[in-house]
Amino acid sequence: MKTRWLIAALPFALVAASAPDGARWWSYVEFLASDKLEGRNTGSEGHRKAAEYVAAEFERDGLKPAGVQGYIQPVQFKTLQLDESGSSLTLIRGPKDQKLQLGEDAMIGARVDPAPSVEAGLVFVGYGLRVPETKYDDFAGLDTKGKIAVYLAGAPSNLSGALAAHYQSAAERWKTLKSAGIIGAVSIANPKHMDIPWSRQAANRGQATMTLAAPGNNDTEGEQITVTWNPAHADELLAGTGHTFEEMISLIEAGKPLPHFAIPATLKAKTKVIRGEVVSQNIAAIYPGSDPVLKNEYVVMSAHIDHLGIGKPVNGDAVFNGAMDNAAGVATVLDTAATLRESKPRVSRSILFLIVTGEEKGLLGSKYFAGNPTVAADKIVADINTDMFLPLYPLKRLTVYGLDESTLGDDVRAVAKEMGIEVQLDPEPARNSFIRSDQYSFILHGIPALSMKDGYAKGTKEETIFKTWLTERYHAVSDDLNQPVDKTAAATFDRLAARLLERVADERTKPAWKSDSFFRRYASKS
Repeated sequence: MKTRWLIAALPFALVAASAPDGARWWSYVEFLASDKLEGRNTGSEGHRKAAEYVAAEFERDGLKPAGVQGYIQPVQFKTLQLDESGSSLTLIRGPKDQKLQLGEDAMIGARVDPAPSVEAGLVFVGYGLRVPETKYDDFAGLDTKGKIAVYLAGAPSNLSGALAAHYQSAAERWKTLKSAGIIGAVSIANPKHMDIPWSRQAANRGQATMTLAAPGNNDTEGEQITVTWNPAHADELLAGTGHTFEEMISLIEAGKPLPHFAIPATLKAKTKVIRGEVVSQNIAAIYPGSDPVLKNEYVVMSAHIDHLGIGKPVNGDAVFNGAMDNAAGVATVLDTAATLRESKPRVSRSILFLIVTGEEKGLLGSKYFAGNPTVAADKIVADINTDMFLPLYPLKRLTVYGLDESTLGDDVRAVAKEMGIEVQLDPEPARNSFIRSDQYSFILHGIPALSMKDGYAKGTKEETIFKTWLTERYHAVSDDLNQPVDKTAAATFDRLAARLLERVADERTKPAWKSDSFFRRYASKS
């Protein structure tokens, strides 16, 4: 790929070396989150321009191309978009039909390729989980064959965060549902754990979803329908069961088991979908190691570059710029690469800088790379992922997802201690953050991985800032260049990330899962 012309055209690379004010980091964010990239939707022209920009920066930093077309690894996708003019949901109770309003009562999910027509009975299955390790089974004794499962998002409070997160992943959940004879699912979110308000979810529901075009990559193949139900209308679904949604939430908050029961109703769905194909880009580059043997091993530093593109205008603004999600993370990778160019550290292992596409579509770009790496698969020893780290206040505390799962957590603790930064576990495991970003694609291939964010303590103003951001800006057009950002915190985060990367790359022993980690099982399968 020719990138020289793009290098000359970009003023941002003229910014001086990384400084405590975060100027260089912010310059990368400014370009990637600008309106002219139109939200960097997977497979879009704006995404292609963003990928070329990253490739040009990697070239400027003297990194070795690690794609299949220079720095680029093309990724092919199949697209699916629900045509609501030919789609409907109807709740049937006896002779009575209740036609549901799409976007208000419920939404038909398009991450599952829906059957054109489905009509089946409903059964409430608690959290819809089966966890062999603890003998927990939401389907025991229920008549579920040929039914549509209704479940509350979440997991029992006595289930470990790792188990809860893993079994709520799309692939594992469908395995569980399918084994119980279920043909589709209706999920209801706990309002207390919703990152995005229903109104914004509904406004964004028209976006196309994607699957990897390569065979064998559809984790929900065979699922006929998936529906997300508005919690505000949950009692309409539960009518006639003797149970209420308020009762369910009270049981969850009290840590008590959820009931299981048949719902005296049938759900009828008709769907019409528009199909297509697109090609998008992963971008990869290598900073070579110096050890004659260990240089053939790779420590990955990853971030996703895609966002949501263009949607319905909100106060005249239709561009989902994705400044924090995740131009910020890509900027950290670029800042780290530029720092290596300047300091030229001798590290034993090679560092693989990886910017992936399709995270917003279900971690698809990282899934493709992890399954089709451009370096030897068995030589990838770790992944340090950066996604929406949110520099909204001074960095005094770091939340690390996967902190106690592998020796990478020990490395983070050591680096953070040197910098006077506290380290903590995920304060909200119910959000399942550890499986919701690209590190999970590497974990499933047995590779130790973690992700980091600016942390907060419960009950502090930092927690309020963090949660307000989720409510007001996460997947909203307001995640743009006009929001308050603590650039000094970003610079501190970047220094920590760079030190961590160098430490892991220079250690004589490669990262390993802890003996009691749930995810250790994948290392034996890889």
